Amino acid sequence: MSDEAYSPAPADERLLACRVLAPWLAHLEQLHPRGQAGIELGLERVQRVRQELAQEPRCPLIVVGGTNGKGSTCAYLEAIYADAGHRVGCYTSPHLLNYNERIRVDRQAAGDALICAAFARVEAARQAAGNIALTYFEFGTLAAMEVFLAQRVEVLILEVGLGGRLDAVNAYTPDCAVVCSIALDHTDWLGSDREAIGFEKAGIFRAGRAAFCADPDPPRSLLAHAQAIGAELQVLGRDFGHFGDSLQWTFWGRGGLRRAGLALPALRGAGQLRNAAVALAVVESLRPRLPVDMQAVRRGLVDLALPGRFQVLAGRPTVVLDVAHNPQAVSGLAEKLIELPFAAKTIAVVGMLADKDIAGSLASLAGRVDHWLLADLDVPRGAPAVALAATVRQCALGGEVECLSSVASAFRRSAELADENDRILVFGSFYTVAAVMRSRQNDR
Repeated sequence: MSDEAYSPAPADERLLACRVLAPWLAHLEQLHPRGQAGIELGLERVQRVRQELAQEPRCPLIVVGGTNGKGSTCAYLEAIYADAGHRVGCYTSPHLLNYNERIRVDRQAAGDALICAAFARVEAARQAAGNIALTYFEFGTLAAMEVFLAQRVEVLILEVGLGGRLDAVNAYTPDCAVVCSIALDHTDWLGSDREAIGFEKAGIFRAGRAAFCADPDPPRSLLAHAQAIGAELQVLGRDFGHFGDSLQWTFWGRGGLRRAGLALPALRGAGQLRNAAVALAVVESLRPRLPVDMQAVRRGLVDLALPGRFQVLAGRPTVVLDVAHNPQAVSGLAEKLIELPFAAKTIAVVGMLADKDIAGSLASLAGRVDHWLLADLDVPRGAPAVALAATVRQCALGGEVECLSSVASAFRRSAELADENDRILVFGSFYTVAAVMRSRQNDR
């Protein structure tokens, strides 16, 4: 059956009245012929349901895209605006442990009842618009906006799911659009080179609206698109940027603007200064509508934590969790490991999706891993552990190799192998990090 001919079953009255998430999420997974993992880019479906819902945000709206750095940039903006006293709505994906993580109001995950009520409104609109087969992400995006409108937020931050031009988030018109970085990922949908991918990501820019690029070497396609539509583009290193030392840094912007004496961002890694700088560029752009004092900026940069982004767990051996899943992100992870204390041995727990550049991703850790624990991912797009092992061997990455049937079993095996002076590195996918988090919860 083609996707176009697919007609999902509408929710019954019991589900429409349900205020528990699990049944609703099961319903969302059945709406599209490809299930939860289904990716179908395009704005027509979500626009039709959005019109039925009459969703018209009135507050400033920021859309954040890019290959890597989206989550960090959203987190900085969310923290700064919240510390400035504004009521903030923030939508990100995917989640690690609970769906509620995707929809936050004033930095708190929305409750089941609030999300389910929004799901019910979206479901009614979906049926009224012709029983449209929304994807899991499209349905969730519309529901998140319902939550934010009901909660009367004063600033909206929406993270792009995939690409930009045809992503569901792009159904809304941003006052500021951010592209954090452009690298090879999702090439089956976005194109095989940075020029093609840059064009897709630049699709979130709007004519006459502020646009920002935190990649210091943007593809020509991104620059050309911004110019063609008349977006007010600012590029890192040309229109705004940062400099500093190991103790503090300075943000600079157009017109000689300087914000000096800033503490280093709470999130680790050299790339975080780029993310923090573009967040401050957005704050400066929206300052006439959203006043923010420097105290809020200073607090927002350091008063946050982003689970699964180079998250170092307390205790010994050292355990590092990172959702890095493409070459650029894993390269950044490898650089950040240098900042950690010496480890006698590094044990890597890895699970990845089959449609990722596995060889390109793992290459950054060549010679840096003593023992690879490669795990099957029990999801539709999961790569078998034996495929990961073949890559490690073919690319001569070094270290011993073991294949395990699950991430949880691989993590348990890492505990058996590691001494207190060793390091356990968990990465490769959101699913991988989430599985370890759940395993640790169950062990407790």
